[in-house]
Amino acid sequence: MPVNSFENYLMSWKPSIDKTKKPIYQVLADQLKQDIINGVLLPGTKLPPQRELADYLDVNLSTISKAFKVCVLNGLLSASVGSGTFVSYDALSNAYLLEDSKPGHLIEMGATLPDSGSYEPLLLQLKSMLQEPNYEKWFGYGRAGESTWQKDAAVQLIRRGGFETTVDHILFANGGQNAMAATLASLCRPGDRIGADSHTYSGLKTVAAMLSLPVVPIKSENNEMSPSAFEYACKNENIKGIYLIPDYHNPTTTRLSVENRKAIAEISKKYNQFIIEDATYHLHNEKPLPAVASFAPDQAIHIASLSKSIAPGLRLAYVAAPIRFKEQISRALYNLNISVSPLLSELTARIIVSNQFEALIEGHREQTIRRNQIVNRYLADFTCLGTETGIFRWLLLPGKITGAEFESLAAQQGVQVYSAERFVVGNSCPERAVRIAVCAQETIEELEQGLIILKRLLTKIS
Repeated sequence: MPVNSFENYLMSWKPSIDKTKKPIYQVLADQLKQDIINGVLLPGTKLPPQRELADYLDVNLSTISKAFKVCVLNGLLSASVGSGTFVSYDALSNAYLLEDSKPGHLIEMGATLPDSGSYEPLLLQLKSMLQEPNYEKWFGYGRAGESTWQKDAAVQLIRRGGFETTVDHILFANGGQNAMAATLASLCRPGDRIGADSHTYSGLKTVAAMLSLPVVPIKSENNEMSPSAFEYACKNENIKGIYLIPDYHNPTTTRLSVENRKAIAEISKKYNQFIIEDATYHLHNEKPLPAVASFAPDQAIHIASLSKSIAPGLRLAYVAAPIRFKEQISRALYNLNISVSPLLSELTARIIVSNQFEALIEGHREQTIRRNQIVNRYLADFTCLGTETGIFRWLLLPGKITGAEFESLAAQQGVQVYSAERFVVGNSCPERAVRIAVCAQETIEELEQGLIILKRLLTKIS
């Protein structure tokens, strides 16, 4: 009998589509998107098996498969081997955290910015450079072969963060996000699957979505990425590589143990998986742990960004790439940028090799500790994860309120925070938490004002 005759058949989704429109798979994909937007399908909903849905709609199985694939690549659905296909928890969340303009009425406690203590030394160094007789060279194209001493500075910075490398591995990028995009674009093809923590840096999600790379959540154990879960994904989830933030993970503030760094490195070698190691927060540790790349130098692309440790406006990151990947990533960086700014790369190198660098890092650390002590004082009655040297914290919410609801509530009261829903991956259930920035405010007084508002809201919902 025709399947369409049993209207009472239990299914989580019963779409109605116009089969006169072509192609049918795209019509079905568009309908699914609209049903998610309109709340017909809620995040976490398990969709009917593809064969069952094909029978219900009286279409070919391949039509359903194509529609699901389109939605997976667009981040609307998350498919897991043995579990089925689910509406992604982040299907409706906005992972683009840096708005075109800063809302003037909100206290900024969302953006992960360092304090502004390094700006004046950068300005003085820049003025000195522009007074040199050959200053005009800073405004031309930068050429990799002309920057050997700058690569020496890169090696010095990366060593400071826990990884020994050499100049023949170094590439320059216009910031960590740019390095990540170039790496994924060069090593992956649309449809390739990338592993990451169940909550991860929003920038990875936006880049992966742009390149049509589904992100697969790797489960945690004791608040760290589980090596056994990583190995399971290598065997069963058809992933091609993983993305890691080993030190002060964004957004959850966790730190990967040396034991797990070694274990993940060994698994990556066993299954020939590449590792993108985001070292953005390595310099925040007074005594950094060995980088994951130390244990898997032929697998790991180590990205050392300066945006969170010196100044975000420098837009410079150093990439230590295995030789077997270097040419591919170099070409991708060229296609995206041609080159980095000679002015900014020279300015950064001079800051690194001078005595200013350690003083700047220490100055940032002192300011961050001071601000975190204020956070601890105001939020002492609540669970606010992170250390005193971190520029953001992970606030676990009391009661039953979701992160997205609290973000909206805080914005109504004049404070910008970012919910767990913005960082969650695939069909992982978002924590009831928000990320709060510690150093983004221009003054201590503004930070305290934001904390007073958050404390009042937290007390009210407890």
